[in-house]
This record gives sequence, C-alpha cells and structure tokens, in this order.
Amino acid sequence: MRYMLMICHEGSSLPGPASIDDDPRFRRWSEDRERRGIHRGGARLRPAEDATTVRVREEEVLLSDGPFAETKEQIAGYDIIECENLDEAIEVASRHPVARFGSIEVRPLWEE
Repeated sequence: MRYMLMICHEGSSLPGPASIDDDPRFRRWSEDRERRGIHRGGARLRPAEDATTVRVREEEVLLSDGPFAETKEQIAGYDIIECENLDEAIEVASRHPVARFGSIEVRPLWEE
C-alpha cells in the first residue's frame, strides 16, 4: 500500500534545502528508503507564506495569499512510500529526522 508522509514543523525550525542536503541524518534516511525500495516520490515545499489558497463560492474564485488555516505548524514537504502495512509506514516515518522536532502525518493513498 502507498502512503503519503506529510512532513510538518513549526515555521522557523526546519533547516533550508542546502542544510538538509548536507545533513547526514537526512542523507541516511533517504538512503535507507532507497535501499529498501520503498521510495515512490516526494518533494520539499516552499514556505506557507508563498502559498496561494483557492476557493470557489457561488461560482466566484476567491484567492488568499498564504495558507487558509492559521496554524503554527505547516507542511514542509511530503514523501510517498510503498509499504506492506501501516506498521511499516509508521516505522519508516519514525526514522525521519523531522519527527524529532516536528511531526510526520502518515496517510494511506486511495488505490485505484
């Protein structure tokens, strides 16, 4: 089954892309997913301040700068993994370096 790992943190606590690329904890986590053959995709996201939220009400398109919800925690990136079951997906998520100072939401994908 495929799972999305939503990598969440409080705004200023996640290092920038260059720091992550040089961080051995992130490199080990990525190498482990590749070695196990469970990595199916993923990407870092720009800060929530760069987001545009789109809503349609009564056929009118409404745009808001930034995230729709006011929250301290934001989604910084995502990974798609393929695991035998939820227990394995949780085990993989628990090894993510951000789990130590942020959170990882594990959500199964609808399979076609």
